[in-house]
Amino acid sequence: MTLTLLVAIAAVSACGRRGGLDTPYEAAVQARKDASKAHQPVPPEPEKPVVDKKFILDPLI
Repeated sequence: MTLTLLVAIAAVSACGRRGGLDTPYEAAVQARKDASKAHQPVPPEPEKPVVDKKFILDPLI
């Protein structure tokens, strides 16, 4: 019983797509490209992200 449960948990935990995470800006740009290819209404142009500001505690992360 325990072995079956462990195998089931291992199988379910491996589900999904592996890859890099997209920022909201990159996802919006990709959504615009996909909509234009599919001849659907194009979402509004996303705003470019603000340049990351350095913080004094950043080296600790």
